[in-house]
Amino acid sequence: MHIVLVHIHVKPEFREAFIRETLENARNSLQEEGIARFDFLQQKEDPNRFTLVEVYYAESDQEKHRQTAHYQKWREVVADMMAEPRQGVRYSNIFPEEGAW
Repeated sequence: MHIVLVHIHVKPEFREAFIRETLENARNSLQEEGIARFDFLQQKEDPNRFTLVEVYYAESDQEKHRQTAHYQKWREVVADMMAEPRQGVRYSNIFPEEGAW
């Protein structure tokens, strides 16, 4: 499994537009063969901070995801909405076992 948590800080005036665009990307991403999960979370204490929980079956599946039209559109549309550059942190799976995904 290849897991990435993407931490995003959005300018307040773009919060609703960012949510709309990211929901579209997340829904399309779940249709991809190599994605086990694609969660979109909003921080309670600061509603302008978000996290994407992206779980891929293999690292190559993330590369395939980055080539999709919906991801490329999302990346372009939300770029100016960011208060700071987004940060992706990669993780290895421990639990649940890979067969449980």
